[in-house]
Amino acid sequence: MREQFAPLGAAVSDAAFFGGRAFKYHGQQFAWVIGSTLYLRVGDATRAEFEAEGATPFSYETKKGKVLVTKYYTAPEFLLDDPEQMLAWARKAINAAV
Repeated sequence: MREQFAPLGAAVSDAAFFGGRAFKYHGQQFAWVIGSTLYLRVGDATRAEFEAEGATPFSYETKKGKVLVTKYYTAPEFLLDDPEQMLAWARKAINAAV
């Protein structure tokens, strides 16, 4: 993902985060990779677009049941094969993070 996000410039950094890797732009987390799944930050303005592409929110199980983290959705699969679209959606995630 470092290579995919490199065109966003030196403002992008990454670090370990909950067993995965967090990507930040000027200190604001906009993406997260855990296992082999990329999650992008969403907001009210972009959530429907993610859902229209079949993206789902990050979730995990607790003793009390499933917890949904609706600030991060799976990246639509077509982004992994289209660097231009990946950057466009990464910018949407950055905008949602600020």
